[in-house]
Amino acid sequence: MQTIMTVAELRRALAEARRADKRVGFVPTMGYLHDGHLALIDASRAQCDVTVVSIFVNPTQFGPSEDLSTYPRDFQRDEKLCRDAGVAIVFAPGAEEIYPAQFETFVEPGELAKPLCGAFRPGHFRGVATVVSKLFNMVQPDVAFFGQKDFQQCAVVRRMAIDLNLPIEIVTVPTVREADRLAMSSRNRYLNEEDRGRALAISRALFGAAEEFRLGERNVDKLIAIAKTALETVDRLQYLELVDGDTLKPAVSPLHRPAALCVAAYVGSTRLIDNVILQPTP
Repeated sequence: MQTIMTVAELRRALAEARRADKRVGFVPTMGYLHDGHLALIDASRAQCDVTVVSIFVNPTQFGPSEDLSTYPRDFQRDEKLCRDAGVAIVFAPGAEEIYPAQFETFVEPGELAKPLCGAFRPGHFRGVATVVSKLFNMVQPDVAFFGQKDFQQCAVVRRMAIDLNLPIEIVTVPTVREADRLAMSSRNRYLNEEDRGRALAISRALFGAAEEFRLGERNVDKLIAIAKTALETVDRLQYLELVDGDTLKPAVSPLHRPAALCVAAYVGSTRLIDNVILQPTP
């Protein structure tokens, strides 16, 4: 495995793979890797000849009062996990490599970035779209892999790739969960034991509503209400919405199109997001 810090070196390292017409897979991360990231790596290795993992905590997607300075980092551990998982290249640029002096060009996403997290984190998806587009240009992968837990991010990135004519297949990998069904997240390390127990209300709420959907419930308001009753132990519910799986606009009753039940909530001072996909049968 190679660990590379600069775009020039990255392109040199990938040149041989491209000459050999090898399929390049890309997993963009902010590090502090967990089994969710490893599932993305496994998916890439299954579909591609060469897997590149980027590790970069992107400052432009954090708001002024968010956790950029305290976001968990452990690069040596991440390197070992990547090596053990069969990654070919770890790309770990510094901020100056991504955002050099006098940088001023950003990618502005559209309507998909406005609801859900976009309504509460102004500029977040502008930062995501910008850094992902830059990383796509640096790596030039054939396929890029993202986790379903970041459902809105997947939608924004997929739309960006289409709109900007990027020749990259976007693959969404199902959310990986702990044994107790808590969605894996680098921010889970912020939770103390009591918080962790209360955070389980999020997955209980989502899977409770999903079960009622499986049993035949198609009323949007009822499905949201079922989920909401299970969220009493969170400290602050930021949003709980059932949205169309393609447009992210509010889903309409009776539910007959793929939809996502999405939640963002604070447990203690930690903001957690999660979702389940509701797929009506034809």
